[in-house]
Amino acid sequence: MTDIDFLFYLSVLLFCCGLLIVFTKKNALLILMGIELMLNAANLNLVVFNRQQAGLDGQLFALFVILVAVCEAVVGIAIILRVYHYYKSAVPDRVSELKEENR
Repeated sequence: MTDIDFLFYLSVLLFCCGLLIVFTKKNALLILMGIELMLNAANLNLVVFNRQQAGLDGQLFALFVILVAVCEAVVGIAIILRVYHYYKSAVPDRVSELKEENR
């Protein structure tokens, strides 16, 4: 098994672990962590594909994906904190209403 094959298998393993976390965990922060793990697996694939070819296309695209992942994490955590502040729970199943009652 070559070095590139090992990195592809590692990427698949990371993606499957992230997918398993997204499907099995109930906490919103853990779901967000699973999504980040899947994005990192995709970045690893981009860098490995770039390693096989000459140029910086894969690395620049991976940098763009990292930037998008950071923005997604910031917005996701802000939404989770706001939902926790209102519902006192970070479990998405317990959030049943989307509109505030008139007080």
